Amino acid sequence: MMKKRIYSVLVENRSGVLCKVAGLFSRRCFNIDSLTVGETDSQDISCMTIVSSGDQRTIEQIEKQLNKKLDVIKVKTFDEHQCINRELMLMKVKYNKTNRRDIMEICDIMKATIVDMSKHYMMIQICDEPERIKLMISMFSSVSIVEVARTGTLALSKCIEND
Repeated sequence: MMKKRIYSVLVENRSGVLCKVAGLFSRRCFNIDSLTVGETDSQDISCMTIVSSGDQRTIEQIEKQLNKKLDVIKVKTFDEHQCINRELMLMKVKYNKTNRRDIMEICDIMKATIVDMSKHYMMIQICDEPERIKLMISMFSSVSIVEVARTGTLALSKCIEND
């Protein structure tokens, strides 16, 4: 059975680290569904958020192989229910008098924001769960989508208090 897994990987912030991690996935034919990298609160450490899917054995292998890398400081794995995950999308759409109101209503329902506009184009921004991002794209299937840019998934474990 295929499972989706989110890996939060703290790595040393040096050139070549991304290439090494991507190479690990490539050499073993593991698929990367999404990859996001950014500095943490320390400029010496970056966090890679990698979304991948596979059977139970594949998921375990990915975690083991990541932990073997010298540049990797710590690996945390989450399933989608153990964390809060978000993705940012910018979408440019072409609009006209007949569909302008529909676009604005969809944005309102989805809690998206129109961040730029010209005579014929709108740029829409949404930050939400990856599934809702996909839903938004499908809701605009009848509108002329000109361009889409997505960040990929970011995730942190849920806040749990120990009593």
